[in-house]
Amino acid sequence: MIILGILGSPRLNGKCSKLLQEALSGAESQGVGAQRIDLIKCNIKHCMGCCRCMTTDPELKIGRCQLKDDMAQLLELYTRADGYVLASPVYDVAITALMKKFLERKTPLFYRPKEAYATISAPRTPCAFKKKTVMIVTGNCGDEYRELMGDPCFEMLESQLMVEQIETIEKLYVGGVENMTEETFREKLQYAHHLGETLVERIIAEGVETNSYTKGEEQ
Repeated sequence: MIILGILGSPRLNGKCSKLLQEALSGAESQGVGAQRIDLIKCNIKHCMGCCRCMTTDPELKIGRCQLKDDMAQLLELYTRADGYVLASPVYDVAITALMKKFLERKTPLFYRPKEAYATISAPRTPCAFKKKTVMIVTGNCGDEYRELMGDPCFEMLESQLMVEQIETIEKLYVGGVENMTEETFREKLQYAHHLGETLVERIIAEGVETNSYTKGEEQ
């Protein structure tokens, strides 16, 4: 089993990054493999909206994108994973541009015939909700602002997952990070660790074996 963490923050030593890493540590404590993608380190070009990846080659598990960058390798990692931890800070009441660009470039995972315009594309490989994800969003505004700050981010992260048939089992908003005490942050880290453990447990409940892990190159 592989749990893949994806960090949308440009700050590799920030609180969002540390929460993500703790969730992955929680997953690893259950005897599974964990990999992590730091999007700030990746070469990801802007989607050009040509839709070729989505409307051609229906037999492929991943459509062909005309852009030459790191996304082909990242999508291979993504499709091999059994579960995900998606983490992003709130930037201007939304996920970061890094995370948004990654989501846009996941379009090759979907297919829609050219004649079926004005319809929602279908997943090339439906996950049948056996794959699971947890989401971590951090913000300077306190926890009482979750509905205003956190929920728009969760909705953006979850929109594609619903089509892919990936179940979201937890949405953690950590507010007040700008002036959070060390004690409070330790509590948040403990909960993130618990989320990683729970993620693995829920995937195992779907019949996925923990030893089905082949270590690949981390990004």
